[in-house]
Amino acid sequence: CFSPGFQVAPETKAVMKWLRSIPFVLSASLHGGELVVTYPYDYSRHAMEEKMFSPTPDEKMFKMLAKAYADAHPVISDRSELRCGGNFVKRGGIINGAEWYSFTGGMADFNYLHTNCFEVTVEVGCEKFPLEEELFTIWHENRDALLNYMEMVHRGIKGIVSDKFGNPIKNARISVRGIQHDVTTGN
Repeated sequence: CFSPGFQVAPETKAVMKWLRSIPFVLSASLHGGELVVTYPYDYSRHAMEEKMFSPTPDEKMFKMLAKAYADAHPVISDRSELRCGGNFVKRGGIINGAEWYSFTGGMADFNYLHTNCFEVTVEVGCEKFPLEEELFTIWHENRDALLNYMEMVHRGIKGIVSDKFGNPIKNARISVRGIQHDVTTGN
C-alpha cells in the first residue's frame, strides 16, 4: 500500500492504529478540488500506468457505495452541470481512483487491504481551499449525500459469528464465494 521509502506522518499512523482497533465498516474521506466520488483502488496495479482502471474484488459494492453518495448530491447528480476540471457526468459522478489518477499511500486502499472498512473519497467541490463564506453552501450540498452514504452501512452481510454456546468468535475469517477478499470478525 505504501511505496518503499514512503514516510508515514504521525497523524496517519495514529489513524491507522485507530482503524485497526475499532471494527469500522464504512468511511469517507472528504477532499476539495473536484466534484466526483472515487473508490479503490487508488493505486494502479502497474506502477508505470498513471491512469489505469484498478478494481478491487469488491468492485460492485464500491460502485454502489459511490453511486449512493453521487446520486444524492445535487450538483454531482445534475447531468447538465459543468464540472470543475474533469467531466464525470457520463460516469454518473463516480470513478475508480486509479483510473482518474494513481497514487500510493491512500487511506481508502489501506482500509480495504488492512481493515474491514470500505472507504470512498468524496471531492466535495471545485475549490481546493474554499472561502469561509462558501462552506455553508458546500455543507448543504453534501449533507443529504452524506446521510444517504451512511445508510449504506446496512447493506451487505452483517451479524454475529458465534460458537455453539453463543459466544462471539474473535477474528473469524468470513469468505464470500466469488469475491477474493475476506473480512474478519471484530472483538
